[in-house]
Amino acid sequence: MTKRSSRVAIAILGAAAFALAGCQEEQVDAAAFPDLKSCTDAAAAQGVFSAEDCKLAFAEAEALHVEAAPRYDSLAVCEEQHGQGACGSEAGAQQGGSGSIFMPLMLGYLMGNMLSNRAGVAASQPLYKTASGGYTNASGSSVFSTNKGSAKLGTSQFTRPSATVGQAPMTRSTALSRGGFGQSAGGRVGSGS
Repeated sequence: MTKRSSRVAIAILGAAAFALAGCQEEQVDAAAFPDLKSCTDAAAAQGVFSAEDCKLAFAEAEALHVEAAPRYDSLAVCEEQHGQGACGSEAGAQQGGSGSIFMPLMLGYLMGNMLSNRAGVAASQPLYKTASGGYTNASGSSVFSTNKGSAKLGTSQFTRPSATVGQAPMTRSTALSRGGFGQSAGGRVGSGS
C-alpha cells in the first residue's frame, strides 16, 4: 500500500507542476523604439529584424493608435494623465459640436516577435507618455520605464485593446474613477538595445 500511495503522490505532484507550467504566459522578444528611424537604424546595425519589419510594426502601431488611443474631453484632462505637452487634438473630431477630442501623442512603439501566433510577423503597440514619466501601451495595462530598449515580454503586452474611436471621451471624473490611464504595472522595457 505504501508503494501505491507514493506513486499516486508523485503522479499528482507531476500533474500539478505540468498544470502550473501551462499557466505561465509565453514570453517573446520585444523592442521599443521612439520612432521609425531609430528602429530602421537598429535593424541595419543588429540584423535581428529588418527595416521592413520596422515599417510594418510602425504602421500597425499607428493604425492601433487611431483606433484605440485613450480619448479625453479636454486638453487639461489628457495632460493630467500623460504629462504636459504629450497630447494633441484628434483631427477633425467633434463631439456633438462641443469641441475637440484630445488624445495622447504616440511617442514610440513596441514590437514583439510573435513567432507562434502569426508566422513570425511582429505585433506592435503604440506607446504613450504617462504623467509620471514612464510609457504605457494603448490599453494602459503596462507601464514601461523607457520607450527604447529590448526585453522579454508576455504576449499579453500585445493584446489588442478595445476601440475608443466613436466612444464618448473620458472626462476628469471618468479618468479618476478608473484610477487614471496607465496606472497598472505589467512589464518593463530595459534600456539596452
